[in-house]
Amino acid sequence: MINNWLKNIDLQLLLIYFVLVILGIASIYSTTFDESYSSIFSFNKSYGKQIMWFGISLCVGIIILLLDIEFIRKYTEVFYGITTLLLILVLLFGTERNGAKAWFGIGSFGIQPAEFAKITASLFIAKYLASVNTSIYKLQSQIWVSVILFVPIILILKQPDLGTVLVFLGFILVLYREGIIGSIMLYGLMVAAVSVVSLILKDTFSTLLGYTFHSHYMLIGALVIMAVFIALGVNITTYKRYRRTKHLQIIAVTAIAIIIVPLMKFGFEKIPENHYQRVRVEIILGLKKDPRGVGYNSHQALSAIGSGQFLGKGYKNATLANDTYNQVPEQSTDFIFCTVAEEWGFLGSFLLFSLYMILIIKIIAIAERQRSDFGRIFSYSVASIFFIHFTINIGMVLGLAPIIGIPLPFFSYGGSSLLTFSIMIFLLLKIDSDRLEIFR
Repeated sequence: MINNWLKNIDLQLLLIYFVLVILGIASIYSTTFDESYSSIFSFNKSYGKQIMWFGISLCVGIIILLLDIEFIRKYTEVFYGITTLLLILVLLFGTERNGAKAWFGIGSFGIQPAEFAKITASLFIAKYLASVNTSIYKLQSQIWVSVILFVPIILILKQPDLGTVLVFLGFILVLYREGIIGSIMLYGLMVAAVSVVSLILKDTFSTLLGYTFHSHYMLIGALVIMAVFIALGVNITTYKRYRRTKHLQIIAVTAIAIIIVPLMKFGFEKIPENHYQRVRVEIILGLKKDPRGVGYNSHQALSAIGSGQFLGKGYKNATLANDTYNQVPEQSTDFIFCTVAEEWGFLGSFLLFSLYMILIIKIIAIAERQRSDFGRIFSYSVASIFFIHFTINIGMVLGLAPIIGIPLPFFSYGGSSLLTFSIMIFLLLKIDSDRLEIFR
């Protein structure tokens, strides 16, 4: 039986995984190298801890490969419930770091439940949509998928961790692949736009017909008026048999938008005023100037990337993105790409980009050859998570996205992150190796 899954296992995906992890550890070693702890296995330094987590990830991966995939499917709800419970407990008993209560601290180590919630949410959505008599076209199914996603999203927002929330929003790509109609995605973008507008609006009052209204109530009124005009447009341009469905969609989206307007403002104001994520979002939205140099991280990151030029300065020769000079903050975690760009230049950065693109395309190819809905949906969920992490992290480093703390898969230092991405890869390998036995 072991020979069967060894024979069917995708060695290309496994090789890409090992290459990325080894390159990541090498980059962390270069970034945080300390002559006092020259051994790469020293647990007093980040590289030693990352190697330890790599070992743990391999052990967990082997266990996953030995398990029956039906066992994983059977207890998906249990896994989801456990991570949800952990997200609640971390709010009560977690360790606060950088203004976010998102970790369980164990000595010098930490576990972040939000990372594992990505896996269990992916499994739960895959199992639910793959079940009999379930269709993404049905309103009931759309509601249940929304509930599965929004439970962890709300708990993660309470920490708060905006970066992980953005990763969860990437599941819309999975739903689109599974057949969710384009108009629903358009409605989702409209709701997102309303959310941003609700944050930009200042607390002002306007007088209309002798009555004084808060700016947010004016926005809600504008949304209702827009919905009425859109509904009238539907009556003119749509056949009668489709009008009822369209009207229900318009009502649902308008109701969601009206609920989100006050909730976004309330939730955003619950984040401490000086919290780094809130400050960075306010700067991006133009709500706050940058007198204290909050954009310092981006400036230093771009300086490090530019200094690498075409071929880079060579391994362990970075003069900006390392602990010795400490010019780039968080260079071993969120800004690890700066080390790669400075040491290996444009050429090395291009090769790393290519490797990630090959990884994502490979996962999509694995998704498309699955014989089960469960395997396909889970595979696309993993592809979406990797894609969101990669694009936002690189965009963050290049100054194209707000700095909200999203790790680069397999490269950024972090035990929870490495273990989570490793579990995803090994689950993919297991599901793919069993695909020939599944005909439903």
